[in-house]
Amino acid sequence: MDLELEAYIAEHSEQEPPILAELNRTTHLNVMRPRMLSGNLQGQFLKMLCGLIGARRVLEIGTYTGYAAISMAMGVVDGGMVHTIDINDELEDMVRDFVHRSGMEERICFHVGDACEVIPRLDELFDLVFIDADKRQYLDYYHLVFDRVRPGGMIVADDVLWDGKVVDARSRDAQTRGILEFNDFVHSDSRVENILLPVRHRLMKKRKK
Repeated sequence: MDLELEAYIAEHSEQEPPILAELNRTTHLNVMRPRMLSGNLQGQFLKMLCGLIGARRVLEIGTYTGYAAISMAMGVVDGGMVHTIDINDELEDMVRDFVHRSGMEERICFHVGDACEVIPRLDELFDLVFIDADKRQYLDYYHLVFDRVRPGGMIVADDVLWDGKVVDARSRDAQTRGILEFNDFVHSDSRVENILLPVRHRLMKKRKK
């Protein structure tokens, strides 16, 4: 997207909360692959989506530095909970620090481990699931969470265009193949209504029927 247009969009969207602006800066300064951060536009979208559906229970697969988890926690109803999972324990202290300072500690349960092992242990029915982890396992995550999403609930997946690689015949690495397999399966899955949105790194939004 054109940088001038991106700036215009940012100026006409809800301002980034100070704690998330600090997390954004800290991630870019100190963490590898800061582009993985959700950022304000996507964070505000996820927060608003939580509010629109009255989300009480949310699952995030792929915490990274906690930006999306904090954003969604700001949008859930009183008494709501965001379960967020990441396999990288090196970022745990940073995530927990920002969760605490955001004031969202009572709304976020941070799990460190393999999502495929953690999810079966969660005795929850989710209103919203946000997938933003290993692209090779997107379809595995989808199958794993589907029966844990209430009818009418949402499954949102990030990076579904994978920087345009999905339409580049030369790009058939494992991550791209994982995204392609996921996109094709979801699009043909009669159990959901789906739409692919041009938000941030491109979101695939599914509503369970």
